Amino acid sequence: MHARLRALIVDDEPLARSNLQVLLQLDDAIDIVGECGSGADAIEATRKLKPDLIFLDVQMPECDGFDVIELLGDELPPAVIFVTAYDEYALRAFEAGALDYLLKPFDNERFALALGRAKQKLSSHNGAEPQRPQRLAIKSAGQVLFLRLSGIDWIEAADYYACLHVAKKTHLLRRSLSELERQLDSNTFCRIHRSTIVNVDRVRAIESNNAGEYEVLVEDGTRLKLSRRYRQHLQSRITSMSGVPAPRRLVSHKESPTR
Repeated sequence: MHARLRALIVDDEPLARSNLQVLLQLDDAIDIVGECGSGADAIEATRKLKPDLIFLDVQMPECDGFDVIELLGDELPPAVIFVTAYDEYALRAFEAGALDYLLKPFDNERFALALGRAKQKLSSHNGAEPQRPQRLAIKSAGQVLFLRLSGIDWIEAADYYACLHVAKKTHLLRRSLSELERQLDSNTFCRIHRSTIVNVDRVRAIESNNAGEYEVLVEDGTRLKLSRRYRQHLQSRITSMSGVPAPRRLVSHKESPTR
């Protein structure tokens, strides 16, 4: 017997939630675990109920569908279907990892197609190793940016945000550093301080000064403080990626690091 799929309905319009509920109740393989009228409630419900599938409205006050995706991060369920009356968000939705995009008003046949896709994805997802995302969705200046993780140089904590440094630009992500660290590939990203994570591919050198303190020199010339507790871990990560025997050479500020 196949396990029943747990679905969460998120829409700020009661009638829209009711319509989705009626359609889902026609399928014996679906359990509706909750309904939410706001994005903030959706985040809380997702973390608590852990649904397999979310039907997610795009436009909601204060916290919209893209906010929900950004804030949930790796807690996002494996299947997300956007449901909205606005077609201009379709491309963004698919770039953000949505499985399907239901444009209101839709008929029973179109809904069944979307649900079938969700069932197929969840069937292949069960038992498989979770895949790490390759991009992050970030809301900025009224648009949604999709940053490739491989392009991030380093990340620093900024209160309740994480500040991503990409080339000479910075982007704020509404997620704590610890939460983001769990989502990142530990073979590529390494914590070097309680408030800093670095992309190991961007490390040019590890330097020590006369006071015995350590710094990481990033490819763009930025110097980042390296805590003693994280130094050995960083060196082992560099060794595993580059094949250079540990410990990696330390240089002082007076020396010019080898490029």
